[in-house]
Amino acid sequence: QVQLVESGGGLVQPGGSLRLSCAASAITFSTHTMSWYRQAPGKERELVAAITSPGGTTNYADSVKGRFTISRDNAKNTVYLQMNSLKPEDTAVYYCRADRRYQWEPDYWGQGIQVTVSS
Repeated sequence: QVQLVESGGGLVQPGGSLRLSCAASAITFSTHTMSWYRQAPGKERELVAAITSPGGTTNYADSVKGRFTISRDNAKNTVYLQMNSLKPEDTAVYYCRADRRYQWEPDYWGQGIQVTVSS
């Protein structure tokens, strides 16, 4: 079955960096737009960044523009989120998603990974 497995989360001090990875299996990875979402306690899940394929067009939430970079390696079926200049408000569970290609297809979600920004 489809699996999306996130890694690279953890505890980091304000101003620090982390790189999240999401490895996908059992999907034709190169045909899916891939997205990163996050959900902080008591808040709704929000889109952080997305990257299309082919073409690699990206878009970002205003709150992370200039600090986060999304990228993908289709040969490795992996999408990345490089997070720099982290702030306490970036603390959340981060999820990767393989976006549906057709209306009848589901979105596929990873299990989520915790990122905590704290001194």
